[in-house]
Amino acid sequence: MNADIVDLRDFYATRLGQAAARSVTMALAPLWRPVHQERLVGFGYTLPYLDRVGRDAETVLALMPASQGALSWPPDALSRTALVEGDELPLADSSIDRVLMVHALEFAEDPARTLREVWRVLAPGGRLVLVVPNRTGVWTRFDRTPFGSGRPWSRRQAGQLLREAMFTTSGFSEALLFPPFRRAGLLNFAAPLEATGRRFWPLFAGVIAFEATKLVYRGLPVTKNERARIRATRPVLVPQGAATR
Repeated sequence: MNADIVDLRDFYATRLGQAAARSVTMALAPLWRPVHQERLVGFGYTLPYLDRVGRDAETVLALMPASQGALSWPPDALSRTALVEGDELPLADSSIDRVLMVHALEFAEDPARTLREVWRVLAPGGRLVLVVPNRTGVWTRFDRTPFGSGRPWSRRQAGQLLREAMFTTSGFSEALLFPPFRRAGLLNFAAPLEATGRRFWPLFAGVIAFEATKLVYRGLPVTKNERARIRATRPVLVPQGAATR
């Protein structure tokens, strides 16, 4: 089941959605090493997080899967969003320093191919920060939030998929350790429950966040059809110093 852009927007406008965004942002903090003037791409629905983590970036783009839909962002400037196919990103090889994926991999038709495409656009040593629903988490049991839709992952499953896509995992964190309360008043307990849960029940976190680094010691196999597709794709960003014709 795919998440719809309107449902995602409306969820993050609620008190529960705002509490979830704070929780995930806290989980990103130990994984997010500030890099001045980097090129950052948010893939999936990352708008609640890009303003928080992309302040020092030279360029920030928000790419949204066609199956999900897109919103214009930022609201007070020229739009930096694009509607894309998950396995055909309109970016040149090795042109991006960091990719943040939220509400993306769990809805991907072919997760391995999606990660291979992310690998292609990342520069050597570039970093992927991936947020996925936790298979053993409480939030995946409720479909009233976007974290309860799509394919959940265990830490082992996601780690293996990253290794197969030529990434090495350098860190992970958990978020959403409080239940997805229906009553707004109970959300006053979200922060203390989140702090307690990090210590006592991390196994039941709603999401797992990974930081992974692109490996370049061997290439990925590329089929004839994929090679033709990559040549046909017109990038919106190219590496500095590369020809733009």
